[in-house]
Amino acid sequence: MGGIDFAALLAALQRPTVLIEAAVVAVCLLLAWGIVRFAHRTAPGSIWFGERGFDGVLFPWLALVLALLARLLLKAWLPLALFKVAVPVLISLGVIRTTVRVLQVAFPQSLLVRALERTISWLVWAVLVLWLTDLLPLLLTELEGVRWKVGGADVSLRSLIEGALSAAIVLMLVLWLSATIESRLLKAESVNLSVRKIAANATRAGLLLIGLLIALSAAGIPLGALSVLGGAIGVGLGFGLQKLAANYVSGFVILAERSLRIGDVVKVDNFEGRITDITTRYTVIRASNGRESLVPNELLITQRVENSSFADTRISLTTVVQVAYGTDLDALMPRLVAAMAGVPRVLPDPAPSVQLSAFGADGLELTLGFWIGDPENGGGNVRSDVNLAVLRTLDEAGVEIPYPQRVMRQAS
Repeated sequence: MGGIDFAALLAALQRPTVLIEAAVVAVCLLLAWGIVRFAHRTAPGSIWFGERGFDGVLFPWLALVLALLARLLLKAWLPLALFKVAVPVLISLGVIRTTVRVLQVAFPQSLLVRALERTISWLVWAVLVLWLTDLLPLLLTELEGVRWKVGGADVSLRSLIEGALSAAIVLMLVLWLSATIESRLLKAESVNLSVRKIAANATRAGLLLIGLLIALSAAGIPLGALSVLGGAIGVGLGFGLQKLAANYVSGFVILAERSLRIGDVVKVDNFEGRITDITTRYTVIRASNGRESLVPNELLITQRVENSSFADTRISLTTVVQVAYGTDLDALMPRLVAAMAGVPRVLPDPAPSVQLSAFGADGLELTLGFWIGDPENGGGNVRSDVNLAVLRTLDEAGVEIPYPQRVMRQAS
């Protein structure tokens, strides 16, 4: 692999024709930016376009294609110098953008991916500098000279590095493909969300397994040697990884039998909230106060789970109020029912109800019951609206809410 004669390149960059090359390169970049900006409206935030268009995968590769076409046209008219640097730079930028965007989409919440971004960038730019300075062939020759015996085979450090790079490229393509298929599956609104999650998780696991086998072959590791490794993995799953395997299988069971679905309001281990995601290892439950609980899937299979919206999303709520003795309950109770029915989130069927639940020490205790159909939006806020409507009704009717009364007598 030959590089560029650095001294000759510096001399060539001093020619006046470099200004023409710079102008052509600038036109290629502007044209690529314009095309990406126009097409960015169709799929914002995707791997191809990124968040702002120019930070996606398409911009550097499109600029590279335009630069190659321009170099092909100018080759017959000008002695090229700047293009010898511009093309490798665009290739390096394309490799960095592709790797980073694929990792971000495949592992959106991983902190390790953010650390890898800078590492990958530094490695790619370092290889580019070594190639431009014609030091890369020398480095590869030195790496080829570092050899040792592994299982009777002669292995060089260069072959290991090239195998690792080949494996990384294969895994990157698999991650890209799995992320694309997963996003398409999750956007299929006509299919149940649990079924989509099963298909997405199974597709991702299957593609990663296939990609891992291909990557091992690309790295020069014979697949026949994996039989011993498979036995070791089986022993590991039987002991140290049994919980991880149980959570993984439980996640597929939950999604398959649909006992718990995304959007259900559940209570697990005294934590109540709405299920926002079901992954292969854990389920995310978000409470109404914003706190989130990551519950291992195995617990959802083996422990008691209260699901408020498994068969019916409607749930019953109650509130209690006391009125003074002597209040005309026959006239008051229909007005309280009407007041509760006027609250927007209270369902008309089943209708609200008022019951005389107890004779208190200070007044008559009334229990007001009502139903809502959207428990994921919280119960405290609608209970507050009902209490305010009841309070206004009591004020309008002139009904007193009694205060605690205590009679103290002095012994004679």
